[in-house]
Amino acid sequence: YLSLSGPLRIGPAGLGTVGAETARLLTTRAAELSLRAGRELQLTAVSARDKSKNRGLELGNASWIDDPVSLARDPRVDLFVEAIGGEGDPARAAVAAALSAGKRVVTANKALIANHGVALARSISKRRRRAAFRSSRRCARVWQRTESAASTAS
Repeated sequence: YLSLSGPLRIGPAGLGTVGAETARLLTTRAAELSLRAGRELQLTAVSARDKSKNRGLELGNASWIDDPVSLARDPRVDLFVEAIGGEGDPARAAVAAALSAGKRVVTANKALIANHGVALARSISKRRRRAAFRSSRRCARVWQRTESAASTAS
């Protein structure tokens, strides 16, 4: 389980619009966000397809990890942020790896949840965890069906 003591070490995979802005906020507004969260938030490591791409982003002390699945499994990361997109790999493999490693996962990837929600829900339920989400009504209904299917399959 996620310890509430010490910093929350965050690792986003995908540095497009969402992932880059997440990393930017975690570096430029770390003190404010940490105060609001009630604990220190740290950008620990990141992953994206092209390390050489200029994103206008300072990563501070964050490590670069080429493979998003390796980032998801990294013991220095408490919270894995999937900002890769798409319903398949590498997003699916990275989220599955993070869940298997007992990490908390944040994603806004509705295609991933809609197409692989049952398998992800099973992985979550095996660890006696729960899924929480906030999205559109349609996605909420899909997730409710996947959770029901996973609990009846267990």
